[in-house]
Amino acid sequence: MATSTLTASAGSSSSSIPAPALAGSSTPTGASRPGAVLTVILLGYFMAILDVAIVNVALPTIRSSLHSSGAGLQLSVSGYTISYAVFIVTGARLGSRWGHGRVFRGGLVLFTLASLACGLAPSTGALVAFRLLQGLGSAVMMPQVLSLIQRTFSGPDRIKAMSLYTAVISGGAVAGQVLGGLIISADLFGWSWRPCFLVNVPVGLVVLVAAGRVLPKDRGEPGRGLDPLGVAVLTPAVLAFVVPLVLGHDEHWPLWGWLLLGGSLPGFALFAKVESRLARRGGSPVIPARVLRHPGFAVSVGTLFLSMVLMMGLLFAITLHLQGALGFSALGSGLAFAPQAAAVFVVSMTWRRLPERLYVPAVVAGFGLLAATLLLLAGTLRGGGAGGFDRWALMTALGFGLGLAFSPLMGLIISRVPPADAADASGVINTLTQLGQVTGVATVGTLFLDLDGAGTPHASAHAVAVALCVTAGLAVFGAALASRIPRPRRS
Repeated sequence: MATSTLTASAGSSSSSIPAPALAGSSTPTGASRPGAVLTVILLGYFMAILDVAIVNVALPTIRSSLHSSGAGLQLSVSGYTISYAVFIVTGARLGSRWGHGRVFRGGLVLFTLASLACGLAPSTGALVAFRLLQGLGSAVMMPQVLSLIQRTFSGPDRIKAMSLYTAVISGGAVAGQVLGGLIISADLFGWSWRPCFLVNVPVGLVVLVAAGRVLPKDRGEPGRGLDPLGVAVLTPAVLAFVVPLVLGHDEHWPLWGWLLLGGSLPGFALFAKVESRLARRGGSPVIPARVLRHPGFAVSVGTLFLSMVLMMGLLFAITLHLQGALGFSALGSGLAFAPQAAAVFVVSMTWRRLPERLYVPAVVAGFGLLAATLLLLAGTLRGGGAGGFDRWALMTALGFGLGLAFSPLMGLIISRVPPADAADASGVINTLTQLGQVTGVATVGTLFLDLDGAGTPHASAHAVAVALCVTAGLAVFGAALASRIPRPRRS
């Protein structure tokens, strides 16, 4: 499905688009405390994004504590994003139907309870199951954020709110590496990795109380359908694509895995056919075609997907190399990503100062900087050393590259979506974001684990160097894809 949408959009690459200050103008909800609304929803969003990255840092500790296999480790990361990706569009539709504030609170309750269960999990299997439940809570909660921003703010205030939104998305995953390292190294109450999940409980309760006071009590649009057939077709297609990638390494790439991978393609094709038929009958497909037809939207979200594959793949590989081969503590591993997190945040908060005509070139330049930096980092780490100052400098450059590749891209995507389609577009954006993350962990992570089979420092150094070279190739492809994004119309 992704391939067909990208192909369809390629021919429209010369179309003009509105300047990315968020297309259309909706009537804000008139919230009496818009700043409080933004704080609450972004705190919930940040907590859910952090959770993915924190688990990355905790992987070695989880492995030793629960005696997890490589597949178990990947599923503890990917299980969350699998359920998130499958149900995110439905979560967006729930907000449109029953009220964004109400559904945000419901998703937050489920996420918080699942976090408690993860922190108390007695085995790898239980942890994976509770991570799936956690992902479901996020799928209900997180798509409401973009819709609430569009409905609460207008004009310059909306632009500022969107800058913070993109900063949370692009910086949250990297910041999670740092916070995860701090939590693991502190070994709070002697609970090892468990506080990485349990910390969500008090934070979630605080956000829930605040959300009950400041979020709108809107009742949504009862006429919006949920498209259960679309979800029923999409779910096995996603699982058939992801599960073989996650389990293939430990299962020595069995025939059933290749059959499932091949079967995912007709599954996605069937999903597209079901959605098209539902739209012709006047129904409410889970991914409305009109959202994908907004000028430049499809090629932009395709580029976004690729950026997530790249980012999560390299985070997974570098984290395992630093803690496994180089003997970094969880804190040391987390702090290794601090320059990257700081650079991503700086870019996320300042990119809108660029002239509109430079938004697309900035995305292309960001991918180009990523490609060059990843190749240099591969050369630095392939000898088996920690890299010293060179690694710090290159991690900083990686942060600037990620920030440039991601933040203006999010602005360009959202600029193509009128507020009336905000909920559905949010579902599509979040679906591809999460599918990109799980694909990055499954593909680049599997490549690293395969090459690091011997478990020696030399094997790990070789594995991480190859993984970084592969992600550099993805960055080159990302730059080429980003160059096809339509430029903002000159004023």
